[in-house]
Amino acid sequence: MKTTLRRLHTEQPNNAAHDLDQKSSLEIAALINSEDITVALAVTVVLPQIARAIDLVTAALRHGGRLIYVGAGTSGRIAALDAVECPPTFNTDPSSVQFIIAGGNKALASESETSEDDAPAGRKEMSRRKPTKNDVVLGIASSGRTPFTVAAITEARRRGARTIALTCNPNSPLQRAAHLAIVTEVGPEVLAGSSRMKAGTAHKMVLNMISTAAMTRLGYVYGNLMVNVSPKNEKLKQRAVAILERATGADHAAATEALKASGNRTPVALVMLAANVSRGEATTALKKTDGNVRKAITIAN
Repeated sequence: MKTTLRRLHTEQPNNAAHDLDQKSSLEIAALINSEDITVALAVTVVLPQIARAIDLVTAALRHGGRLIYVGAGTSGRIAALDAVECPPTFNTDPSSVQFIIAGGNKALASESETSEDDAPAGRKEMSRRKPTKNDVVLGIASSGRTPFTVAAITEARRRGARTIALTCNPNSPLQRAAHLAIVTEVGPEVLAGSSRMKAGTAHKMVLNMISTAAMTRLGYVYGNLMVNVSPKNEKLKQRAVAILERATGADHAAATEALKASGNRTPVALVMLAANVSRGEATTALKKTDGNVRKAITIAN
């Protein structure tokens, strides 16, 4: 296993950074920045695979399935961030996008890297979620060899779930375990082996794409506006009013009144304003379209 790790692209020394400890603060920042520029290019190469992942996730969520992320260390924390941001951004049920991290939730705030070698725990944690053919399980591991994650993906696939591997190294055990692989080849890190850097950045970009695009395809976005945002505080109330103004052309007073009349439900308010219908009619239209705002406006008119 040590030999395998040593051969990985992400574990190689970065020749541009061989004298990192002798550089000035500005030189270090400039070097990291120049390497980060290459991350988006690495993601560009795998856009077709990302698009396929988006289609899989969209189909799963549309039919009541789940997107379940799984990872260890940095990968697990990035997964958790994307999962927990979906409800406040899209007002989704927290169960629809979930995460599993090696070591449990305590690993979000403290070091728990030894747990990534626990393959039985990976199988056990995945079994607890009872994945089915309706679900998509996405495993993240920069190395592509993390035992916890490989075991979890293998178990999910055995139970019938669609599985996706997100790695930075080709031909990995994780890639072989999954139905679909997204391999962002970002190369050696400025700080050798520190996958929280370019590898982590690439994987955050990919997860942002997958979750945002899937929710957009499901109709939880109108134009490029977060019309499903739940106005639970003053900032979000102001954002919701601004969204209603931009989406419908209503003035501030009308948008504010519509939001209030909708019961502080932004998509309901939008359908009310755009289709000139009552709260009840807007709510019915949204139910008929499974929350797709644009389709709801069409049938309410």
